[in-house]
Amino acid sequence: MREKVKKEKRVRNILVKGALGLVVFIFTGTVLFLALQISGKNRLYGSADSGEMIAALSVMAEEMGGTAEEEGEAWQQGDIRYNGIHYRYNEDILTFLFLGIDKMDEVKEVKSTSDGGQSDAVFLLVLNPHSREISVIGIPRDTMTEVEMYDVNGAYWGTEKAQLAIQHGYGDGAQLSCERSVKAVSRLFYGLPIHGYCAINMGAIPLINDAVGGIEVTALERMDFKGFRVREGEKILLMGMDAYYYLHNRDITSFNSAGRRLERQKQYLKAYASAAIDRVKEDITFPVTLYNTLSRYMVTDITVDEISYLAMQASGYGFSEENLHSLRGATVQGEVYEEFYPDEQALYELILEVFYEEVE
Repeated sequence: MREKVKKEKRVRNILVKGALGLVVFIFTGTVLFLALQISGKNRLYGSADSGEMIAALSVMAEEMGGTAEEEGEAWQQGDIRYNGIHYRYNEDILTFLFLGIDKMDEVKEVKSTSDGGQSDAVFLLVLNPHSREISVIGIPRDTMTEVEMYDVNGAYWGTEKAQLAIQHGYGDGAQLSCERSVKAVSRLFYGLPIHGYCAINMGAIPLINDAVGGIEVTALERMDFKGFRVREGEKILLMGMDAYYYLHNRDITSFNSAGRRLERQKQYLKAYASAAIDRVKEDITFPVTLYNTLSRYMVTDITVDEISYLAMQASGYGFSEENLHSLRGATVQGEVYEEFYPDEQALYELILEVFYEEVE
């Protein structure tokens, strides 16, 4: 009888220790997760300054038909009144630059600072915690803007108005190229604060696509490239290299083919964002898993703790076609290549719509 009591006591002790161990494990995991969240949030919000853009838009207000003059007690420095609406910059917004680089292989630093690869896809991803919405802005690769020029040895020549896509080429094909691209896009948007960047070689598209089980689209135009054939209006499930062909290929002999490709990329992004949000709701670790899968093809300054924070935030965000934007303007044939010139008034209004909010 005594042996039976001792045995039951040992079993209880084991169970208690096991339960305590489980509690400690869960508690430690929760603390580490929350620490990652806090660290990621602090790092993101400390990485950009909105002062330059706010000042620039305030100066431009009168030229664009608005005003930045103080009006009443609710008015703050940097506020703008445009079309009768009182706007204020949303300091809680997070903005990320995503680039698709025209290289198929894994990322390798290059020695020549003029061979870093061009950005065939340029998008701003904007997270608004107030409205809990995601916005995407597509920027034409041929957008004419101030680009920093360097010789093959890395000596700085100065800035020149040129296609935005080539800025990434003037770098090392890695961090330096991305940092210069961030500066170019920020300048284009009058000093817009950009909280992080992610450049992905186009060779990773099949991995990105297949990670969510493929994406179904209705073809926006007829395409026939290297065995990839699709009719305009045809519904297709993009898998593997078909996703690459749909997003990257274009007929360079056809005027504004880059513009039509941008429309395909926007269409795909809308569908992909919905699929990715669904995956995050099912599996909160999906962004980190995808991050690790793409690491060989990707250059980013977004850290794991930042991704952890963003994944938790984005899982509760909405994304709709109304939040999918692109720069308005005109494409013209330059001496050699096509050139896209943004409509300054439309760009000003887009910045107010996406990055500012109405003050009641």
